[in-house]
Amino acid sequence: MPLTSSVTVGDLPTDELQHRLERIGLRVKLGPVVAEIRSRFSIVRDCISLHYAAHEIGGDDDFTDFNVSVQPGPGLRRWIKPTAVFRLDDTPPFDPLAADQAFALLEWGLNWAISAHCHQYLMIHAAVIGRGGRALLLPAPPGSGKSTLCAALVARGWRLLSDELALIDMETGMLLPLPRPISLKNQSIRIIAGFWPEAQMSEVVHDTLKGDVVHVQPPERDVAGKATRATPGWIVLPHYEAGAPTRLTSLGKGKALMHLVDNAFNYSTHGARGFQALGNVIDASVCLDFTYGGDLDDATRRFDELARN
Repeated sequence: MPLTSSVTVGDLPTDELQHRLERIGLRVKLGPVVAEIRSRFSIVRDCISLHYAAHEIGGDDDFTDFNVSVQPGPGLRRWIKPTAVFRLDDTPPFDPLAADQAFALLEWGLNWAISAHCHQYLMIHAAVIGRGGRALLLPAPPGSGKSTLCAALVARGWRLLSDELALIDMETGMLLPLPRPISLKNQSIRIIAGFWPEAQMSEVVHDTLKGDVVHVQPPERDVAGKATRATPGWIVLPHYEAGAPTRLTSLGKGKALMHLVDNAFNYSTHGARGFQALGNVIDASVCLDFTYGGDLDDATRRFDELARN
């Protein structure tokens, strides 16, 4: 099958997908970047087939931003205790992980590659979802319930722009879509499986550095809209507290700015331009603090009401 931009990963027969991953590289369009992926792991092939089915394959004329691979570790260890090694341009930036974590390693590696190299954007560690052309940023550290809330809102029709990385255009302040699989960990897996039974999830990978992990297929509608940017609308700081009532309260713009700075990957790289860009996002957004204790129906209702105002 020729390399054309009209072909999606889901259009490829399994043997063609495997051939590209093992031999020539699978070039996938991930929003504003293109990654060429190689792997001999069947779990990587199967998860790419599931989670990237709607993503376009890059054509011969498309520039490749990242050449990445996840391959078996060398030597006798591949037989005794198989490992997976992530490489960017043949350089392994991380220690190997267990072979059954190969797809999770690919996802984490792609996050790292983008956040470490795409300095044409201001990048924030945040989930980004959208409604009505406006973007809602959820900047938060691990354990805050960010991805759980992101998945729940996507299940209720919000648009997925990104589960992990907010890419902000330095000139316009708009948010660029990067619709990739949503990563869920530990108790969030069970919670979202019950809340969103139609979600297409990979098998649970146990005992990773982050605990138990699964990935959720991004909705086809959101992958199809990967070229449509969103304007800043809301900045919400999520806090998960078991059993806590749902509370959505106002947050001062100064505090919101500091949270964005704390969660930025390359704020200092941009200097004064970075400060101005973040300030523009803050000025354009309603800033809120959100606490929830697991009632996702109530949580999603609050955000639906927010979007209607």
